[in-house]
Amino acid sequence: MIKSTGKISFILFFLIGVFAFSQEKKRFFNTQNVLTRIIPNDKIDFWALIQNNYGKNEELKISGTKKDYVPQFSGFNITPTEDSFYYIVYSKGGKINYITEIAGLKDFIGKIDNAEEAALSAVLDGYLIDEQFVNVAGNYYEDKINYYLDLGKVTSKECPYEKKHFTLTVNKGTSQISNVKENGTYIELYTKKCPNNPRLLKIEKKEEPKDEPKKKPVKKRK
Repeated sequence: MIKSTGKISFILFFLIGVFAFSQEKKRFFNTQNVLTRIIPNDKIDFWALIQNNYGKNEELKISGTKKDYVPQFSGFNITPTEDSFYYIVYSKGGKINYITEIAGLKDFIGKIDNAEEAALSAVLDGYLIDEQFVNVAGNYYEDKINYYLDLGKVTSKECPYEKKHFTLTVNKGTSQISNVKENGTYIELYTKKCPNNPRLLKIEKKEEPKDEPKKKPVKKRK
């Protein structure tokens, strides 16, 4: 009977483990998707997320009764592009406020309410949601206690330019990162100017062809 109970317990724990590790990861498809999922920390009358693309403003999300505001000419971005940025406008106590710096998102988000906010919080710590490589650096899964985020980070802007991917464990109760696991390099770019370019090093290591010894002139018989 004891042996049977032990076997049942082992099978149960095994199945729980398999289930935990087989959870399908969800992707952060793009910046817009992440930003529109923000739940403001304070009670506010109205807020809107605006994207300025090539000088044209587009309201991506409006929550509450819309109020008049002044279009902004600068903003923030999670994945910087040359001609696009975001900003947030919100009304609190009848006063219009603007968030044009990414650091301003911290107080606006406050306590983490979902995986998207957890990802944004990590972005403020230097991580990135890599839209081009969401399989390794732009996805997550969760359980009752934590969010598990797969995000990227630029670890070198010198030669070579390098990105690594990490799994961050974010506690739902404290909103704090409790564990960081490095998963390795997924981008490593060399240019011709890189002094440590492997291709150039291989070329330099090749031995130069040695000059063949000059043949002595053959003496003619008299």
